[in-house]
Amino acid sequence: MRRGFELREVAGGWRFYVRSEWDSLVADFVLTQNPSRLSQAALETLSVIAYKQPISRGAVASIRAVNVDSVVRTLLSRGLITEVSTQAETGAILYGTTDLLLTQLGINSLEELPKISPLLPDGSDGFDEIGAVR
Repeated sequence: MRRGFELREVAGGWRFYVRSEWDSLVADFVLTQNPSRLSQAALETLSVIAYKQPISRGAVASIRAVNVDSVVRTLLSRGLITEVSTQAETGAILYGTTDLLLTQLGINSLEELPKISPLLPDGSDGFDEIGAVR
């Protein structure tokens, strides 16, 4: 009987590998069905990237006032953000969100994200009057 996995000898030990014909199915499950939740730091970092993209890791760290290296790696590994380009002046990698994030949020485009606070530079049109969300 042919199984969905195979056992391979690697570096003096043994590892289970998904057979190539099942790779896309398993990848889809891992990326979309993963029940683990994002930490508060990951959610905050993801929000900054979603609203300010394309944005460098350094700019995200500056906004959040903390080191975001490990959080960015987590978001990249989960497929929620991606490297979109590099900054011409500095060579810094610029990050943006992926279609997987839109799917997870249940929206069709970033324009459907709620407006941010008028106290932030990009959110001045988010409120009609104090406390009344448009």
